[in-house]
Amino acid sequence: MSTRTSTIGKASPTPWAPDTFPAWVLYCAGALIAFSLISVGLVRITGNGPDQRAAAAVAERTLRFEDRSDGGVAVLDGQSGQLLAVLRGEQGFVRGTLRALARERHSRGIGNGPSFTLTAYVDQRLTLKDPATGARIDLESFGPTNMAEFARFLPAKTP
Repeated sequence: MSTRTSTIGKASPTPWAPDTFPAWVLYCAGALIAFSLISVGLVRITGNGPDQRAAAAVAERTLRFEDRSDGGVAVLDGQSGQLLAVLRGEQGFVRGTLRALARERHSRGIGNGPSFTLTAYVDQRLTLKDPATGARIDLESFGPTNMAEFARFLPAKTP
């Protein structure tokens, strides 16, 4: 009686082969990742990033926004209380921006009392800040037309 051995399910005997993927590619990828992480870390630590540079402010005004009974929104100077404008109709960008800031205030239990700060910078940036929550909206990110909707509330330039 002869015994037969089955080779089903067994790997065929092949000599061991080293990895064929070049190791230098992995080293380069690791170096690139390390360089990226170190670069981002240094920019954040030193404060020299493009969004972190402090440009000089050329104009600033505190603003209060109040809902009116006719559905409009009154824009008031935050210090003097002077009426600057009444926004009627959609005013989509202004209302959307104010809704975002109001939502943040509401989630923190802050009312409408504190004024917002609108600031124009030398480098043509315009920001709307909420000192009560620390929220900031960079208005230039939404294009010149939308930025102009808020820029009109800045004080007139004096010669």
